[in-house]
Amino acid sequence: MRFLPHTETDVAAMLAAVGVAHLDDLIAHVPAGLRARAAIRLEAGRTEAEVAAELIALAGQNRTAGECVSFLGGGYYRHYVPAAVRAITARAEFATSYTPYQPEASQGTTQAIFEFQTLITQLTGLEVANASMYDGASAAAEAVLMAHRVLPKRAVAAVSRALWPDYRATIRTYLSALGDLELIELPIDTATGATDLDALERSCGDRLLCTVTGYPNAFGVIEPLGAIAAMAHRAGALAIAVTAEPLALGLLKAPGTLGADIAVGEGQSFGMPVQFGGPGVGFLAARAAQMRQMPGRLVGQTRDSAGRRAFCLTLATREQHIRRERATSNICTNHSLCALAATAYLSLMGRRGLRELAGRNVELAHDALTLLEAAGLRRRFSGAFFNEFTIAHDDPARVLAAAAARGVLAGWALGRDYPELGDGILIAVTELNSRSDLDRLCATLAGAR
Repeated sequence: MRFLPHTETDVAAMLAAVGVAHLDDLIAHVPAGLRARAAIRLEAGRTEAEVAAELIALAGQNRTAGECVSFLGGGYYRHYVPAAVRAITARAEFATSYTPYQPEASQGTTQAIFEFQTLITQLTGLEVANASMYDGASAAAEAVLMAHRVLPKRAVAAVSRALWPDYRATIRTYLSALGDLELIELPIDTATGATDLDALERSCGDRLLCTVTGYPNAFGVIEPLGAIAAMAHRAGALAIAVTAEPLALGLLKAPGTLGADIAVGEGQSFGMPVQFGGPGVGFLAARAAQMRQMPGRLVGQTRDSAGRRAFCLTLATREQHIRRERATSNICTNHSLCALAATAYLSLMGRRGLRELAGRNVELAHDALTLLEAAGLRRRFSGAFFNEFTIAHDDPARVLAAAAARGVLAGWALGRDYPELGDGILIAVTELNSRSDLDRLCATLAGAR
């Protein structure tokens, strides 16, 4: 039988609530030509097998990511996912469970989350990490709210414009409901591509709550995090480091070592493929003194009545656990399966493997830049970078379209998000790009100038 969740009366009531008369009015903003082509025209009476064959043929008209050479980055990165990671996360006890934090329900899951927290503290150089977040952008926004709980009398959050656009938008959305917080954007140093430290210095007054900077930032540039943290601390504020490419933490100094008070980011590079923009897993780490102001939950290690090692939910400050006015966050769940993938990936790689892989990414990215510069293309920023960099081109849209037509996804046109950088093309290089891929990238971009 058909599944009919709403009656006609239900539908009419909902349409009236949003102020439209018909369901079609909800998509009236879509151009009529596109709506006319949206229908799948299938003759009545066709068998299931025939319909499936038709849909497969339609899908076959699309170009898949595997058919292209990709240098796309900008917050999500292509890395090889070991088969063991997929095998572990596909196990039914992990794949079908939903937040089984109760120790009597699943010691395996709670232990995996505990190990995830431990690995994040080791990567960030901080003392405590929570049981994961939705993604890097929401983790960054939660970090600002956390800073406000730590320093409730401060009211200005200084966010670098070199932070990813979706991260800045998410922070802005979170803070829009709080009338006592002001968000200011720190400009970009047009020479280095890092945050303008002079502008930060001018912002370091007694109302400064926190600084929020990428590490590396949206242009792939490695920010002077130590200097930024020192300036924030002199003003009595907190320093928040945001990392969308966590593989960089296998090679760079840990944010906590450089003085960051809170380190957040996106863990997608650790065992999760790039697929339709997600899912990912956000992480958040901080100093032990601030632990009770952290959002989400923490899994801890203890002993049971028989003296055996056991794991349990140690700290839970979300609104489902305590009175809403005392909650630090309304996060309803953590991305436990994605956190498990990151845990399995990091455990398999180990400290040495992660460092070697990070070094490989740096080597390939710098080789790509060398080839492009030899072909006459110019680097847009002078700041040191990890596996992502920006080049300048007179017509990024044209050259990227020409490259895509030749099967090369050569990068991202920064002008879409940064009008002042209309000549910028952001290029990401990972271990999945071969030397021949670099040659194709160079020939495509140089040939289309």
